[in-house]
Amino acid sequence: MLDGEEHADVSLRELARRLDVSPNAAYRHFAGKDALLSAMAAEGFRRLAEAAIASQTAPGDAAARLRAYGRSYVQFARTNPALFRLMFGTFTASERSDELSEAGTFTFRALRAAVADVAGCSPEDERAIAGTHHAWSLVHGLSHLILDGQIEGDPDAVTDAVLNMSSALGGRR
Repeated sequence: MLDGEEHADVSLRELARRLDVSPNAAYRHFAGKDALLSAMAAEGFRRLAEAAIASQTAPGDAAARLRAYGRSYVQFARTNPALFRLMFGTFTASERSDELSEAGTFTFRALRAAVADVAGCSPEDERAIAGTHHAWSLVHGLSHLILDGQIEGDPDAVTDAVLNMSSALGGRR
């Protein structure tokens, strides 16, 4: 899939042509286009989780690591816009393979662990769950606004300003 193309616009035949393999090659590995797209989305979630986990080695306290997580999320979206849109689009809401569900859940749990660390509670605590939805909504919405060209200015500077503002408003309770 090339950036700017919707997953519905790409056929298995076209993907095979771009990869310089026979048109039937994809069917040896995937039952069809939906299975291939599901596997691609699952791989995207694994890559996002890897970036998020790597961000947790950032220097500073738990709040600084959570901001690093947020930056890694937005950067992933900016670096992989077509994959990011596939991962969170309507396709993945209807096509929930076990592989895709596991990869998405792992990514969500990594964020919840980072939020729980900031909140000083268990990842199962209601504060961690609500905080995770807050953090995810913030970086996910910001990612889409940047990808859609709705944010003016340097995306890195805007991301840092938004994450710092959110951190300042949230404080520690």
